[in-house]
Amino acid sequence: MLMRAAVLTGFGRPMEVRQVEIAGPGPGEVRVRIKASGVCGSDIKALDGKSPVVRELPFVLGHESAGIVESVGAGVTGVRPGDHVIIAMNGACGRCRDCGAGRFHLCSGKARMAAIMGTMHDGTTRVTVDGVPARTMIGIGSFAEYAVVNEPMCVKIDKNAPFDTMCLLACGVVTGVGAVLNVAEVAPGSSVLVAGCGGVGLNVVQGAALAGATTIIAADVAEPKLKLAREFGATHAVLSADLPRQVGEIVRGGVDYAFDVTGVPGVLGAAFAATRPGGTTVMVGSPPQGQPLSIEPGLLFASRRLMGTQGGDAAPLRDLPMLAGQYLRGRLDLDRLVSERVPLEEVNEAVRHVREGAVARSVIVFD
Repeated sequence: MLMRAAVLTGFGRPMEVRQVEIAGPGPGEVRVRIKASGVCGSDIKALDGKSPVVRELPFVLGHESAGIVESVGAGVTGVRPGDHVIIAMNGACGRCRDCGAGRFHLCSGKARMAAIMGTMHDGTTRVTVDGVPARTMIGIGSFAEYAVVNEPMCVKIDKNAPFDTMCLLACGVVTGVGAVLNVAEVAPGSSVLVAGCGGVGLNVVQGAALAGATTIIAADVAEPKLKLAREFGATHAVLSADLPRQVGEIVRGGVDYAFDVTGVPGVLGAAFAATRPGGTTVMVGSPPQGQPLSIEPGLLFASRRLMGTQGGDAAPLRDLPMLAGQYLRGRLDLDRLVSERVPLEEVNEAVRHVREGAVARSVIVFD
């Protein structure tokens, strides 16, 4: 069938909204009618040619999405046409060594590994552009009217939940909140530093509030982002300059947990130095490929921990329904994360707004 999609045909160039062809779902696959898709920094990195997994063009970006199941392939039993779903970034196989140990975010199953590279499990794609196979962002490609994905990536949600907020759970929200709850395991009554208060950073802030942290320090170079961070639960806000000194003036000896959500060289080392002995630092933002990290080695002798995460180390079938429930009960603020809702034809303008830091999240919406 034909559909509209935003197609990347050249790195560093605007995407082209055009008609492309999408096949029906194969065995174990689901075709979803996309209703909303957030514009994420990972999409922009791929657009600029800086993603290690986006090398072949044409390509359909977009991965933070939600929609309605349109059709299913043979053997699919978990969802059926008409179901409302979030499309998870990680469709764990449930059978590999890491899945067996409960580390679903580290799944090494064939289908998941192929999805990371933009294909289905057999190395083929379901989207073609002028007869040329097109890969899709982590096996999704949601800057389009439809997406064919592996069944484990579909997580059912309440049909009353709005798509334009539910889509955010798929990436930005689960990454930020998951970094707090799954990776750092922030304890009630603790102190937290969040360096970088964009879309993901705001979710680290509200994740820390959910965990019961009593001191949450937001740090950024932009004053408007700090104002927003306070609205999401930050108790203190600092314009980033000298994080160890600034944090030390608020929490003597340093914070219990620090999160670098910037990916900017130098910030991780500063956040690490702002933790107390025995503290934990989590790298959430993705630094440039090949860029060495600078950490003061002497700080490690005081039992400080440095950790990384991918997607908040989430188990989608466990975490996404939990986060949706927190939203529906009013404990998780998703509405104010959506700064603008635009049609697919304005996807390049939405990308520009994200680059400028003018929005928490831009969401592409479909009729």
